[in-house]
Amino acid sequence: MGAVCCKPDPIDFDGEVNLFHFVLLRSVGKGAFGKVRVVQHKQTKDLYALKYINKAKCVKMKAVANIVQERRLLEEIDHPFVVNLRYAFQDDENCFFVLDLMLGGDLRFHLERLGSLSEEAVRFYTAQIGSALAFLHDKRIIHRDLKPDNILLDEKGNAHITDLNIAVHYSERRMLTGVAGSMAYMAPEVLAKKGYIYTIDWWSLGVCAYELVFGRRPFRGKTNADLTYSIGRDPLQFPDGAEQKCSREGMMALAGMLERDVTKRLGCRPKNDGFEEFKKHPWFASIDWDTLEDKTAVSPFIPDSKKANFDATHELEELLLEDNPLKARKRNPNQDLSNLSAEMRQMEEQFQAYDFRKMKRRSYYPHNQQIISTLTATSSQGVIPSSRSGTPVIGMESMPGARADYNETSSIPPPPIPTTKMRPLDKGDALVAEAL
Repeated sequence: MGAVCCKPDPIDFDGEVNLFHFVLLRSVGKGAFGKVRVVQHKQTKDLYALKYINKAKCVKMKAVANIVQERRLLEEIDHPFVVNLRYAFQDDENCFFVLDLMLGGDLRFHLERLGSLSEEAVRFYTAQIGSALAFLHDKRIIHRDLKPDNILLDEKGNAHITDLNIAVHYSERRMLTGVAGSMAYMAPEVLAKKGYIYTIDWWSLGVCAYELVFGRRPFRGKTNADLTYSIGRDPLQFPDGAEQKCSREGMMALAGMLERDVTKRLGCRPKNDGFEEFKKHPWFASIDWDTLEDKTAVSPFIPDSKKANFDATHELEELLLEDNPLKARKRNPNQDLSNLSAEMRQMEEQFQAYDFRKMKRRSYYPHNQQIISTLTATSSQGVIPSSRSGTPVIGMESMPGARADYNETSSIPPPPIPTTKMRPLDKGDALVAEAL
């Protein structure tokens, strides 16, 4: 008699979602303790981006609290211009986020390849991201790390915000003071440590739009102190020949978002009045907001579908260098939570399963309080990982690959730098500082 081959257990698609529900496809990204790969749901055949985070590394890097917070915030969100959560689950080794698939690359990738984008394309993306920010702020969520690395394009060229790793809920009654994010995109009120709310995201959007149009950031410095001073004090200037790249209306919009007085900053009027003011700005006169938000408007920039819009070396690393490649594993049915560390137990209990087909989205506000532990972020959540940021971070030297287009050192003494505790991050991660 021939040997009887063991048949795999049937997959229970009616039960709780797990990794057995997905076909694992190519690896496309890597962060400090998380990786990203394309997956296909075995039943629906839909493609997604799977971000998976090693629990042991998460504990070692003291990032359990904000992995749980990111999972909770993503459950609240469903918007056309956000990389939305579709499933969440865990096994004994990893926590998993299954997210919308983005095939067009992040804006950092395209900015480095092209040098700059057309004003028409930047206006289109600024409108889309503005719509997403208004939605997040209506949910009382601040992103805090908006930059080209964290804006992903789909195959049709629509822009989406990703990476809520340091996002938080906010309240006007108790403003935030933590210095968190990528320094070059931080608003003056963050660096001043006098308290801030959602208005900081509109400043970051202004920095992104300026950089995409002109290929350089509006405020620069050779050192962290210089950059801090520039963001807080230097007048906004446009490069020589700016009028050849950007209309007067466009420069007015950029200046509006980069207004240091938050009561005058574009997009920052109380309640929803700020976004209405934003939409009515002359720069957006050509935008049809209805077709924009239902994604029937044609993007001025379409990513090249014949080229890989991500670093192909991630696939080789997974094949050749990974000691413990990802595969579906059954959970230990006899696991005793009392034998786990407090951090591991927190993940087991608080990183709950989510299935968008079976569960309604809900808000954890006001119970989801700000995370105040030292933060270390993973790479972007869509298919395309963040590109090299090179953004100076408080308390850290410039990262490898940093841009060299900074201003000369200012002779005027800069304001004191807030005391911070930093952790070095892998290239491509969100650059994060959290004030002590």
